[in-house]
Amino acid sequence: MLQGTICTLRPYRAGDLEALVEAADDPEVTRWMTAGFPHPYTRTDGERWLAIALLDDPPNHFAIEAAGAFAGAIGILPRSGEHHGSAIFGYWLGQRFWGRGIATDAARTLARHAFGSRGLRRLEASVFVPNVASVRVLEKAGFSLEGRMRASYVERDGTVCDALLYARLATDPDPDAISG
Repeated sequence: MLQGTICTLRPYRAGDLEALVEAADDPEVTRWMTAGFPHPYTRTDGERWLAIALLDDPPNHFAIEAAGAFAGAIGILPRSGEHHGSAIFGYWLGQRFWGRGIATDAARTLARHAFGSRGLRRLEASVFVPNVASVRVLEKAGFSLEGRMRASYVERDGTVCDALLYARLATDPDPDAISG
């Protein structure tokens, strides 16, 4: 369990199924998620995900809990080979939890864990350009823009858009230490 300022990151539980499906089966939540995140998000999708997440050891994927409720998810995908020591970083939040700083708190909390306990040196996340809320989360969590990948994503409605590549290094300043 990882404690943030306003949320907790915890391993998934079998009892998360209903809340997971309810939050994930929202077109506004999945709008700028990669195609690997299905929509509609069914009970079967949730069962498949929980079967994977419950075996996660060490945990790479966490449920975000806010005010005692399942709010969304966050995780890392550690890389290997020449990318050893780095991980892909991603998150999503149920719509009723938007605009409260929960995603930023979760991102800061997981980054501290990834650099500390997990010993990673680099986290990277790519974002659909129109997803300005996610860009703000990453920037407030200490990630820096490294580049723009032109015509990289196809949105669910078929629109082609650019992606922004953000990264944070273990040696970057902790945004909590800067902003208090």
